[in-house]
Amino acid sequence: MQNKKKEHPKEKFKLHPRNAHRERYDFKKLIITSPELEPFVKSNIYGDESIDFFDPKAVRMLNTALLKHFYNIKHWNIPPDYLCPPIPGRADYIHHMADLLGSSNYGEIPRGDKVNCLDVGVGANCVYPIIGTTEYAWSFIGTDIDPVAIESAKQIIKLNPSLKGKIELRLQENPKDIFYGIFKHEERFDLTISNPPFYASAEEAEAEALRKLKNLKNKRPDKTVLNFGGKNNELWCEGGGSKFIREMIRESKRFSTSCFWFSTLVSKQSHLKTAYELLKTSKASMVKTIPMGQGNKSSRILAWTYLTHKERKAWQEQRWKKE
Repeated sequence: MQNKKKEHPKEKFKLHPRNAHRERYDFKKLIITSPELEPFVKSNIYGDESIDFFDPKAVRMLNTALLKHFYNIKHWNIPPDYLCPPIPGRADYIHHMADLLGSSNYGEIPRGDKVNCLDVGVGANCVYPIIGTTEYAWSFIGTDIDPVAIESAKQIIKLNPSLKGKIELRLQENPKDIFYGIFKHEERFDLTISNPPFYASAEEAEAEALRKLKNLKNKRPDKTVLNFGGKNNELWCEGGGSKFIREMIRESKRFSTSCFWFSTLVSKQSHLKTAYELLKTSKASMVKTIPMGQGNKSSRILAWTYLTHKERKAWQEQRWKKE
C-alpha cells in the first residue's frame, strides 16, 4: 500500500544559492543523460521517484549521472569500497569558498586558472577539483596518502578532456604530514580545502555506520554496509577529525605567507573551541566559520588566514586583478 504522497519543498534552502543541486533530483533528466541509472530508479513508499540509498551501486550510479549532467564528466569511476561522496555537499563547500575569496576581492569572485587551490585528501573520486574547475575554472592540486586513490583520480582526469591541464596530483609520502612535502618553494595557493576523516578508529566508524542504518531502517542491520563507501584512511585517522584539524593548523603556520585562505570542514561543533584557541596562539589574522547544511545534517567550514591587511591587498592586486 502506497503512503500518502509527501509534500517536498521545491528547493533545498540549506544549500548555497548557486548550488546546482538545490532542487530535488530530476530522475527523468538524469536518465536521459545517463541511461545506466534507469534500473536503479524506483517509486518509493510515497510514490516519489528515488533510488535505494542503502545500495552502494545505486549511489555510485547516481553520482556518475550527476557529474555527467551538471559538470560534463563523461567518464567517472572509482575502485570498489572507495568513498563515493554526496555531490551537493561537496558543491556547497566550493561555492562558500568562492564567496570567501570574493569577500577579499571587493565582492567579485576570482575566476580562472590563476586561482590555485589545494585539495588535501583528493580521494579516488576527485570531486572537489571537478566542481571547482567546472564552476570557476580554477586550477587544482590534489594530494592523498593513498597511491590507489591518486591513480584513480589520474584516470578520471585522463578520460575527461575538460579536466586536462587543470588538475595536478601529488602523493603525500608521509601519512603524518599534511602540508609538509606538498608546498613547493615559492608556490602560492589562494585557498586550501579539506574534508578530514571523521573517526578515531575503524571500530568507531563501524559503530556509527550501524547506528545510522538502525535509525534509518528502524531495525538492527545484519552487517555494516557503507552506502557511500570509504577506505580506512578516508573515514578515520589516529585521534580523529579533531586531531587532524589541530595538526593542519600547526602546519599552516609554517606556510603562513604561501596561502591566502586555509580551510577545512569541521564535522562536530565541539571541535571548534580547541581550533579557535590554537588559531589564536598561532596568530591567525582572520578566522571565519561558515555554517553548512544538507537535509538534517549540519556542518561548518573553518577558514583562516595569517596575512595582514596590507599583504591581503597586495595578494589581491597581484593575483586576482583583471588585466
